[in-house]
Amino acid sequence: MPTMQAMEAADRAARHWRYEASSAPQPPPDEQVAMLSRMLLDTFNPYRPSILVWPKLDDEARNRLTSLPIWDIAVQTEGRARLRILSYARQVAIPVLREAFDLMAFEEGRHKEVLSHLVAAYGIELEPEPEYVEPKDPEWGFMVTGYSECIDSFFAFGLFELARRSGFFPPELVETFEPVIQEEGRHILFFVNWVAWHKRTMPLWRRPWFFLKTLAVWTYLIRERIGLAKDVSAGEKENANFTVEGASAVGGDIDTAELMAICLAENDRRLSGYDPRLRQPRTVPALVRVALPVLRWMSRRKG
Repeated sequence: MPTMQAMEAADRAARHWRYEASSAPQPPPDEQVAMLSRMLLDTFNPYRPSILVWPKLDDEARNRLTSLPIWDIAVQTEGRARLRILSYARQVAIPVLREAFDLMAFEEGRHKEVLSHLVAAYGIELEPEPEYVEPKDPEWGFMVTGYSECIDSFFAFGLFELARRSGFFPPELVETFEPVIQEEGRHILFFVNWVAWHKRTMPLWRRPWFFLKTLAVWTYLIRERIGLAKDVSAGEKENANFTVEGASAVGGDIDTAELMAICLAENDRRLSGYDPRLRQPRTVPALVRVALPVLRWMSRRKG
């Protein structure tokens, strides 16, 4: 079992990273792809789910945890993400990029294992998992997973911080689960930089089609989340996620503007430790920043 000092060092290394160009005789195939790949590979946190210590909870805290309607959704989401990433990874020819994709898939599978240990530790019963099916279009599958994580991680960062502040989760449980949340930040950083590199290096004739494909993915995800907001169903939605279901349970009566401000602050904090030359997720934070003054105005009117 690693020492506490070793685990703290790995946690720090997973949050702070700067790219140093390769000094090897042969330059990397592309500096941008080398940077985004090395970011993921160099910040790997080697924790093992089997050695995570799940703290003993009193009855009230345990009931709050087990009553959250998110666990089936979370486990199934990670299972689908792993398969989609592996499916696309088989098309990647650049060795360092392929290694990064394989690591990302491993980490998604490890998230699923962490969740499995958590539900077992606290006696949470899950529905039988569905059969995970590889996408017919691996690029589409990876884009759906990547953009979905960009949306969900932004709000999950804020909800996790809100749960910490409110005491909804005991501090020991927050610390145990913290590496999983930070890994999602690394994943979305990798994804948006892969999108930028992928568009730049694809043939010109493919770019209009890729643009339309990106619009189709966003349309699909927006429609899916509208459907979830109307009728949340863990078992019937292919990409259902815990953001919609967990918000009301964790946030309670918190003002929407305040929650969005927390999400923005946490998104900036979690991604600030990485090389500033890396592109950061922009769409969801930009939309929230535009909406925040309106939300605050509406909040003042209600008050």
